[in-house]
Amino acid sequence: MTKSRNNSLVFFFSLEKPRLFVLLIFLMFPQFYFYSQEMPFLKVSNDQHFLETESGEPFFWMGDTAWELVHRLDKEEVLIYLKDRREKGFSVIQTVILAEQEGLNVPNAYGEKPLLKNDPGHLNEKYFEHLDFVLNEAEKSGLYVGLLPAWGDKFNKKWGVAPEILTPENAEVYGELLGKRYKRYPNIIWILGGDRIPETTEHYKIIQSLARGIKKTDNNHLLSYHPSGAEIASDYFEEDWLDIDMFQSEHSSLAKKYKYVLKEANKQTVRPVVNGEARYEDIPDRFWKDDYFGRLNEADVRISAYWSMLAGAAGYTYGSNDVWQMYSNERTAIIDAQIGWKKALQLPGAEQMKFMKEFFTSLEWQKMSYAPGLILSENPEDTAYIIAAKASEFALFYTPEGRSFKANLQQVNFQKIKAYWFNPRTGVLEKIQKSKILKSDIFEPPSSGKGRDCLLALLPKANTFNLNKIP
Repeated sequence: MTKSRNNSLVFFFSLEKPRLFVLLIFLMFPQFYFYSQEMPFLKVSNDQHFLETESGEPFFWMGDTAWELVHRLDKEEVLIYLKDRREKGFSVIQTVILAEQEGLNVPNAYGEKPLLKNDPGHLNEKYFEHLDFVLNEAEKSGLYVGLLPAWGDKFNKKWGVAPEILTPENAEVYGELLGKRYKRYPNIIWILGGDRIPETTEHYKIIQSLARGIKKTDNNHLLSYHPSGAEIASDYFEEDWLDIDMFQSEHSSLAKKYKYVLKEANKQTVRPVVNGEARYEDIPDRFWKDDYFGRLNEADVRISAYWSMLAGAAGYTYGSNDVWQMYSNERTAIIDAQIGWKKALQLPGAEQMKFMKEFFTSLEWQKMSYAPGLILSENPEDTAYIIAAKASEFALFYTPEGRSFKANLQQVNFQKIKAYWFNPRTGVLEKIQKSKILKSDIFEPPSSGKGRDCLLALLPKANTFNLNKIP
C-alpha cells in the first residue's frame, strides 16, 4: 500500500496541471487553505469618505469597545466574546495593548506583563503571543481589530494610572517593533491616542514618533487617532499618517453627535470619519458631573448611532460600560459597572446595532450625504432633532422621538416614490400606504415619545431593500 501511494504521488506531480497540484496541497495541508482565504486589507475610498476592501467593496465600520480584552480575558473568554460579536454583526473590535487599567504592572490572565521592565523597546513575547491569539481568532470570525498600541495615560497621565513611559525616542522604537510584528496581519487598523489629546510639544512628538515607527515597517494598515471626550482627531493632527478621522462624542444624552461629522466635512483635508466612542449603554449619563441623570440606555445608543451615520460618518462604535472594562465580580467596578461583561453582551443596544448595519448595507449607504433641506417643518436641535440624508436612489429621515415632520419631496427627485418606516428597535421595515401620508407631505411615525425612534426611507418605485424583515 505504501509503495502504491508513493507511485500515485509521483504520477500526480508529474502532471502539468497546476490546479490539481494546488488541490493536493489543500488536501494535505488544510491550514494552507485557510491562510490563503485571509481577510482583505482595508483602504480609503477614492472619494476619501468611507473605507473599502482591497477589491473596492464598501466596508461598514460597526465597532465594539473592548479596551481591556487583551489585558483581562483568557483564551476561552476571548472566544466567548468574539463569537457573540460576530453573531451580532460587528465588524471591528477596538482594544488596547498597553491597557488603561494598570496595563503595565498588573499582568494578563496568564500572569504576563506586556513589556520587560516597562521598556517599550523590549516586548514580553509571552504577552504578545496572547495578542497574536486574539488577532488570529478575530480573523477567523471575520472581525477587524482597531488596535491601540497604548492607552493615553502612558504619555499623558491626567486622570489615569500611568506610569508615563513613552518618550519621542522609545515611542518610535515601540512603533517599529509593532509594525514589523503585525504588518502581515490583514485585520488590523492602528489607532493612536487612547482617550487623550496632546497638550505639550513633548506629547505631539511622542505621537508623531509612534506613527513614524509603525510606518517604518508597516505600510499595509490604516491609522487613526482616538481623542478624549468632545474632541475630533483632525483638530490636533493634520498629518499624512492620519487616514481615518475619529471623534469621541461623550457619554451624554445631550451631546449632538452629528456635529463632529459635519465639522470634518468642512475641513480642507477630507477623510473618512468614525464615531470611535459614543454613549456607552448602561453608563451613568454625564458621570463626570456631581448630579445624577440616570443611566444611558439602548435608546441613547440608537440616537447616537443614527445621528452619526446620517450625518455622513464612515462608521460607528458601540460601547457597553461593563464590556469595555471586562468587568466581573472579582474586579473593582469602574464608573459604576454593575452586571458583568458576559451578561452585558446581551444588552438590547448591541443587538439593535445589527439592525442598523443590516439596514444601511441594504442600500448604497456610502453614497448618502447630510441633507437638512429635506425637512421643511420646524426642527429644533434638541434631543428629538430629526436628521435627513439622501443619495441618488434614496432619502432617509431619522426622528429620535417619533416627532412628525414635513418632507421636501421636491428635493427627492423621484417620479414615483415608495415609502417605508424602519423600526430601529426591532429591525422591521413596514411599507407605508399612501393613505397614511398626511396632506402637505407630512409624515407621522407609527409611534412617538422617548425611546420610540423611527426612520423613514423613501425610494424610487423600481427599487427595493435587501432585508428579510419586510412584512
